[in-house]
Amino acid sequence: MRYLLVFVFFITSLLYSQKKESSDSIVYYTNLANSNISTDKYKDALHFTQKAINYCDKNGKTEDQAIQYYNLGKIYYELDKYNDARESFTESISLFENLKPTPQTANSYYYLSLSNTGKKNYKAAEASLNKALAIYKALNIDPDADLINLQKGIIYKANGNYNAASYCFNMVISKSDSLTSLDTKAEALYQIGLIEEINNRYNLALNYYNKALALNAKNKNLKQKSNIFLALSSVYDSILERSTAYSFLQQHLNLKQSIEIANNEKLGIDDYDNFKEAQRLKKIEKSKLQNIEKERNNKFSKLINILALALISILSLLSLSLYKNNINRNKSNLLLHEKNNELIIAKEKVEKASQARADFLSTVSHELRTPLNAINGITHLLLEENPKKSQLHYLSSLKFSGNYLTTFINEILEINKIESNKVEVENINFNLKELLENIQNSLKEIATKNNNSFVLEIDPNIPDNLMGDPTKLSQIFMNLVNNALKFTKDGNVATITKLVSLQDGNAILSFAIIDTGIGIPKDKLATVFESFSQGSVEINRKYGGTGLGLTIVKKLIKLMGGQINLESTVAKGSKFSFELEFKVNENQVPIEKKPLTHNKSILKGRNILLVEDNKINQMITKKMLENKGVSCKVIGNGEDAIEVAKSQSFDLILMDVHLPGINGTIATQRIREFDSNTPIIALTAISLYENRDLLLSFGMNDVITKPFVPEDFYDIIAQSLKDISTSKSTL
Repeated sequence: MRYLLVFVFFITSLLYSQKKESSDSIVYYTNLANSNISTDKYKDALHFTQKAINYCDKNGKTEDQAIQYYNLGKIYYELDKYNDARESFTESISLFENLKPTPQTANSYYYLSLSNTGKKNYKAAEASLNKALAIYKALNIDPDADLINLQKGIIYKANGNYNAASYCFNMVISKSDSLTSLDTKAEALYQIGLIEEINNRYNLALNYYNKALALNAKNKNLKQKSNIFLALSSVYDSILERSTAYSFLQQHLNLKQSIEIANNEKLGIDDYDNFKEAQRLKKIEKSKLQNIEKERNNKFSKLINILALALISILSLLSLSLYKNNINRNKSNLLLHEKNNELIIAKEKVEKASQARADFLSTVSHELRTPLNAINGITHLLLEENPKKSQLHYLSSLKFSGNYLTTFINEILEINKIESNKVEVENINFNLKELLENIQNSLKEIATKNNNSFVLEIDPNIPDNLMGDPTKLSQIFMNLVNNALKFTKDGNVATITKLVSLQDGNAILSFAIIDTGIGIPKDKLATVFESFSQGSVEINRKYGGTGLGLTIVKKLIKLMGGQINLESTVAKGSKFSFELEFKVNENQVPIEKKPLTHNKSILKGRNILLVEDNKINQMITKKMLENKGVSCKVIGNGEDAIEVAKSQSFDLILMDVHLPGINGTIATQRIREFDSNTPIIALTAISLYENRDLLLSFGMNDVITKPFVPEDFYDIIAQSLKDISTSKSTL
């Protein structure tokens, strides 16, 4: 009896020790993982969490294994590895599905929603969040209301339901501050700022972003801070505060880079890749073992039932074939998914590179305009002062070079605008015959210079009044006809316009520009429409030009719904042709013909305020005005301009757009609060993100683009003075 009691005690102790060892193994790995997370050693945390998963799998502990997959998903989520996080939370949920619902099940669905939000898959995020809320409700558990409202608001915002989103975010913001709520409130303020920015309420957006930034300073969430900097940069860029926008953008990029470096250091990229590869190999090995086990079961079945040997063999082979096909199909689907992700990433990179190129070229062309305006202005002033004959040649060459650079910069900006979808096609009334005749008259000098015959053939059946974009159509013809005249000598150039069809108020017209010039080689026909392409270096040197004209023509014709065609033979000539569709204006609205120039005597004795911060441009513009008998007062910033406009009376104000402190657009708005009559003309080196309508919306009467042609400069000022005089006399 005594020995029996000793034996029972021994067996009981052994079973207890085995149970304790099993329990301690899960706890042991979990504690190691948590310890490494607290010291930012995430690669070791991943290792021990996976150890715990393997232990649970080996010992059939389904619920513990589901919890460990949840822990693994949270590690990936903290490191912004959203794909891996989604995979782990999905695995956790699949294990929980065979068990009774617990709070941990709901938590897995909640974090799966957050991970889908990180990948901008808001539809899946909404489904996961609803599932989590349903489980919380079934278990009578009240989750953190602020976190739930924040996640709901983000999903509503992504779906365009801004009212519901704002309500959720305001629920979070209305709570009193606490150490645990700072991060959530800052995020809610940031999200409302995004909604206000979408609705173009920039002042409100800035207010919310600054409040979010103030709370962020307390919780020190670097990723959140980086997002707020980017949002601030976007708002300041929208209100034309470029320097402030650039400052915040730089801070965002620096912070984002430091976060990525910190995450990589926490994770150890090489170790992470090795870890993922090891897990992949384990899955493959497990699959192989399962296949071996299945084969053994098949063999055992054959031995048991000899009478059904043939049938069982056929079924086994069929099952094996289907299984392999399924594996191959899954692998193919996985490969296609990976390739699709690679293509998406590559597409995003190309789009970012294209945007960076457009921004770079726009910035460069914009910055070149100010010094180029000085060059052209000084050249104009020197030519007006009766230079010596020996100097006249140099000044004429300088003027030609300045005009060439101006054209070059304008063409670069035009291409950037088209590629960045900044160009809109107008739909106004115009007379095609008059448009083409004006182009013919403006290019007669070039035709005469090269001894060319320049004829214009217009189908008489074409309606007089069409609806379309005459500006872009003029730009197309000016480029094509100018090229034809330039590359043709002692020959013929013809512009032929025919009516193809006229029905239901729509007219389809065909256009052809034909010359007998030098022609284009066959191997160059496919490349002449590319930027900076002119057929050959020799042609570029002999005939000059920027090589951008045909690029602009092709893009404009495509923008207007057509396609350009080219036929050419070397030494015989070229033919450019295209078709466009226009609506016929049945109302027959007469076209107002504005005079090209105005009487410059209207300038004499006028008092003009010039607001310009660049000293050279101040000197040049003032001198040009004084040469026409104008009294000019110069102010260097927007604040002083507002005060001077209040205290003194001027016939006209020339307002530079980009000024230190208050920019020209804001200064104009302030002046319009007490003076609605004095003409204000914008002076700007207009960029990719500016346009005439935008500047006029601030209260300006007209726009002069730098570098400006002196005659155009005087004409615009004279016209504005004439308009205000006419308005006063009418009153």
